[in-house]
Amino acid sequence: MNLSHFFKDLKVIELASVLAGPSVGMFFAELGATVIKIENKTTNGDVTRKWKMPSEDSTATDSAYYHSINWGKEIVQLDLKDKNDFDLLTNYLKSADLVISNFKADSAKKLGLDYSAIRSINPSIIYSNISAYGATDNRPGFDVLMQAETGWLSMNGETGRGPVKLPVALMDVLTAHQLKEGILIALLHRERSGKGSEVQATLYDSGVASLVNQASNWLNAGHLPKRMGSQHPNIAPYGDVLITKDGKEIILSTGTASQFERLLEVLNLTELITDVRFNKNAARLSHRLELMTALNKAAAELTAEDFLKACQEMGVPVAPIRNLQNVFDDPRTQEMLLDGVDEKGHAVQVVRSVAFKVW
Repeated sequence: MNLSHFFKDLKVIELASVLAGPSVGMFFAELGATVIKIENKTTNGDVTRKWKMPSEDSTATDSAYYHSINWGKEIVQLDLKDKNDFDLLTNYLKSADLVISNFKADSAKKLGLDYSAIRSINPSIIYSNISAYGATDNRPGFDVLMQAETGWLSMNGETGRGPVKLPVALMDVLTAHQLKEGILIALLHRERSGKGSEVQATLYDSGVASLVNQASNWLNAGHLPKRMGSQHPNIAPYGDVLITKDGKEIILSTGTASQFERLLEVLNLTELITDVRFNKNAARLSHRLELMTALNKAAAELTAEDFLKACQEMGVPVAPIRNLQNVFDDPRTQEMLLDGVDEKGHAVQVVRSVAFKVW
């Protein structure tokens, strides 16, 4: 199935900025929809246009950040307080299928762009909105605040050290996925009934919904997660890092007893298979420090290449810790790239948001 044309007849109006909402718009653009992104002319467009790193070309129109979630869109800058510009937006809305927004509830109403107002223009439209806390709470929300409020920062970081923010705005990404799912259900509902819908997703709820096993560990076992780096609270060794003879970092992901035993074979530590400190997962969790001391001593005798090859042959799940240069040098990663141009015609590359295939 050619997904790049799947939504070729869908018209999307994007009234969103920064990351979460625009990433939903890009998702539909990748799937062939016409996505018209409305930006605020009075502020020179989406604020992320200006979010350049020191290493970026200062003369470039937009930041790399902006490009990451605005591929494939038609950009229109309007002053929505100007009657002519607002009338232009109204004309877009009359023929649109979907609106993506991230207004605070009171802001949408003041602008005349809440669901009730837009539905009066186009009754079958699907109106979607992302907010921090929901329609009754107008507090602004930023990803790092959501990581703090939903428990992520309390868990993320090294033992005995302060909290560490995740290196991408994951609350935005997770909320975007929630909104996509809601929109797809709304599209199916309209296909069946002919009726439009309002779809809401919040950063707070999305952050909580994504706590999965950590939430369940607390709710059902009273386990309050603490910062433990990349280690897993339920499995060992999982998320633990070994340093090889040539100084390379290898992360372990041995989720079963047989995988653990094969890891010991690779490291020539088969005598530990029957050691009561390590022969069951619960015991390994209790004696994790001792276990990792033994594993790291053995790993220091092998090069990364030899260790990884042996693990692959033995079916032991491990991986080298790669930086982004390593990642994007990988031919498989190259398949995940989209080529485009900025508004001045300069070439840009971004990563696809559509990572699935359908046959």
